[in-house]
Amino acid sequence: MSSPTNSVPYGVQILQKVSDKCPSLSRIVDRENLYKYSVLVLTFITYAAYHASRKPISVVKIVLYQNCSEVTTSPPINNTDPDWCNWAPFNVENHSALFGTLDSAFLFAYAIAMFFSGIIAERVNIRIFLTIGMLLSGTACSMFGLAHYYNIHSMWYFIGVQIFGGICQTTGWPGVVTAMGNWFGKGNRGFIFGIWNSHTSIGNIIGTLLASLYVESNWGLSFIVPGIFIITSGILNYLFLVVHPSDINSNTHLNEKVQNGHKKKPSTSPQEVSIPLGDISSKELSLLPSNKDEVKEKTEGSPILSHLNGSPKKAVGFIGAIKIPGVIEFSMCLFFAKLVSYTFLYWLPNYIKYSSTYSPSQSADLSTLFDVGGIFGGIAAGIFSDMFGKSACTCAVMLFLAIPSLYAYNLLSSVNLIVNIALLVIAGGLVNGPYALITTAVSAELGTHSSLKGNSKALSTVTSIIDGTGSIGAAVGPLLAAYISNLFGWTSVFYMLMGSNVLAILLLTRLVKRELQNVG
Repeated sequence: MSSPTNSVPYGVQILQKVSDKCPSLSRIVDRENLYKYSVLVLTFITYAAYHASRKPISVVKIVLYQNCSEVTTSPPINNTDPDWCNWAPFNVENHSALFGTLDSAFLFAYAIAMFFSGIIAERVNIRIFLTIGMLLSGTACSMFGLAHYYNIHSMWYFIGVQIFGGICQTTGWPGVVTAMGNWFGKGNRGFIFGIWNSHTSIGNIIGTLLASLYVESNWGLSFIVPGIFIITSGILNYLFLVVHPSDINSNTHLNEKVQNGHKKKPSTSPQEVSIPLGDISSKELSLLPSNKDEVKEKTEGSPILSHLNGSPKKAVGFIGAIKIPGVIEFSMCLFFAKLVSYTFLYWLPNYIKYSSTYSPSQSADLSTLFDVGGIFGGIAAGIFSDMFGKSACTCAVMLFLAIPSLYAYNLLSSVNLIVNIALLVIAGGLVNGPYALITTAVSAELGTHSSLKGNSKALSTVTSIIDGTGSIGAAVGPLLAAYISNLFGWTSVFYMLMGSNVLAILLLTRLVKRELQNVG
């Protein structure tokens, strides 16, 4: 029986009716696997859409302030203003600081609101929660672009839109993590989740490419088109996302087997259904909800696995959580890892335009290769961590190798296009690998620590601390880059990023030493 708060989506109801009218189709299609992997695909598209709608600002910065003497279009007649092509209020000398303020408005709002969003997500219909969040996120993204059409030049308008967007964006990770956790248990961790976690980089690439299509002709569309993309994805979720197996049990052949094989008592929860095990497969049985399943607080650092290891236990406090070995180290490491990653996320197209002769759209397109490298880096980090069982060592090695790659990119990226592409892919993999590993596998690793004793509520607290700390770093990085580039130049920004990696490595020293001592 469907729970009152998680009804069958309307699109799924229509597909079920079509399937029921075509018995041959029902025999060919395995409904359980279809629902399960549709969740995998829909949540992938969902979070890719969230990230796609975050990316336009990094692309449009290039044309909001630029050297008007290099612009191919002619200035208006009798216009002698050297900044005629720039958009107020960003047509000033400290434009980088203003851009940094916009980035931080979004990211600090995101970091603060994430805690409250996780609490709300625990208590509502996740499908509706995601749908509303995506509609509002698309609206926020489009509002920035509408400034181009309505000739809006108020800095407070842009800051307000960024804050609104940051708050709305927090609906994404708790929603997709909850849906994935409901369908995929511990036995499914590993490579499939490494692939799934690439939605971040794929979304960045999509957002960059969409924005670059219009950045030189009509930058308003650089925001509006990604906004429409996330709104469309939200509607798709509303129609087809099955958040929990219990949502569709009453309409699938699994439930038909249960009812035909054993007379069941009226109940208000699917856990009370009596099932003769001989009538259904173990695969189908695994889809039935358990009394132990709970929706827990989810943040962007939460493990994507459900935890079915015991009855509810008392939640640990903040002090108790930070006493768990590894929490402080990985939290602070993620602070610096996200600082570096998000600096590239928000400033890379601008840096490429500054350091080369490429046009704004070419600079944006080229920057996507950093995220291509991030896809392979995240998967590689997961594989090596699983292979050797040493997450801290894996992170430390990648962070160390990222230092010379960042130095080389700043020094050699302008040599030629091939060198630029190669260095971008390498740097992207080494920078994003540790970030991806900490937000997925490491959180799950901490969840199995003996001091937790299977307490999933402790795990929620731990991962909230880790992700909250990382999100603060994500907000600080772009802001520092804005001020440092304006005062000291881009080379100093790269030194700041390399120094952040050194600090991240130092913070992992104790964990690396412990892992190496456990060899053999």
